[in-house]
Amino acid sequence: MGEITDGFIEAVNLIVTLNPEIMEIAARSLYVSVAATLVAALIAIPLGALIYYYDFRGKRAVINLVQTLYALPTVIVGLLVYLLVSYSGPLGFMNLLYTTNAMIIAQVILVSPLIVGFTIAGLSGLDKEMKYTTMALNARAYRAILTLVREAKFAILSAVVLAFGRAIAEVGAVMMVGGNIRHFTRTLTTAITLNTSMGDFAMSIALGIILLTIALIVNCGVNILQHYHGRVKDE
Repeated sequence: MGEITDGFIEAVNLIVTLNPEIMEIAARSLYVSVAATLVAALIAIPLGALIYYYDFRGKRAVINLVQTLYALPTVIVGLLVYLLVSYSGPLGFMNLLYTTNAMIIAQVILVSPLIVGFTIAGLSGLDKEMKYTTMALNARAYRAILTLVREAKFAILSAVVLAFGRAIAEVGAVMMVGGNIRHFTRTLTTAITLNTSMGDFAMSIALGIILLTIALIVNCGVNILQHYHGRVKDE
């Protein structure tokens, strides 16, 4: 128990004194996860809106597949990206292996199904008449889709925030394709794993506190968006 208490005290000291290595790791984690979430949102929101807007054979199967991918194992994503960007892979010429760009690609694949699925769910929560009215009033499909997305913006923003939460907590895929290289690809989760295995509990606890703080902020952001969305609907 004394070891845990001492480690916690030292961890707080590392955070308060803005330990350079901890700040560097936290900043890199934020950069990778924010970039991955933004790229995923740019791809997944339009894709989810298109799936919702158009009726086609196999639509239910596609939605079920997207929902299944919510639980996509991170090590599978890591393996897939590793095979793509390794020096013998199809993208090997881009020298992406063990870089932050490879980590971003892995996180994009990991969180995109969440944003697609929750975009569909958010749009499905709109009044059915709104969809048909919007389709009737807009000659071009993309304008109708944009209108519907604006109406469901709070639900979609909540999906994006949740996706960021999953991205920053990811460890398996980013370790496989990033390599956990000090000063280059080390993130909060991979650093916690490494330092714990090395017995450096103070550093692990400090990084864990930062990660939990970010998770708390993300959770508060989702709750605020949902609360505001509920108030807007009631009005």
